[in-house]
Amino acid sequence: MTERRPATDEEAKALASSLRLRILRICLSEPHTNKEIAAILGRDPASVLHHTRTLVRTGFLEAQEERRGARGAREIPYRATKKSWRLEAPAMDRVLLDAFLEEVALAPSTEVDASRLGLRLPPAAMDEFRTRLSALLEEFAARPDDPSAPAWSLFVALHPDPNRP
Repeated sequence: MTERRPATDEEAKALASSLRLRILRICLSEPHTNKEIAAILGRDPASVLHHTRTLVRTGFLEAQEERRGARGAREIPYRATKKSWRLEAPAMDRVLLDAFLEEVALAPSTEVDASRLGLRLPPAAMDEFRTRLSALLEEFAARPDDPSAPAWSLFVALHPDPNRP
């Protein structure tokens, strides 16, 4: 299992934005310029630049080798460092959910595979469930990306069920 460390205040602030989390996802498998990121998000490049710079300053994005664009303009592509996977920032749970909801709203509903499960487990069995789920996520997170394969996203949330006290 990957050792996670608590996020610093600056790191936690950088991750406290669903837009920034979406930028990290966009740049996960391949580098993108600020202009490309803005186009994918449907946002103004100037406002996205602020978020991109914040992610670079805090080590979540890494600038790649400068290149020339179609009209000879200087472009800097950015790639996600996967640093966020190694951090623990419990206060960002709501931001993760917001980013997930924004992304899933853009996916065709026929391609969204969602499940919801209610459990009643004693503490030892719940600990086992959490450990096994975490190990499965770690196993797949450690696999190298296959650039030829389709990209998928997964969101898992475990919470007490307020409907069944």
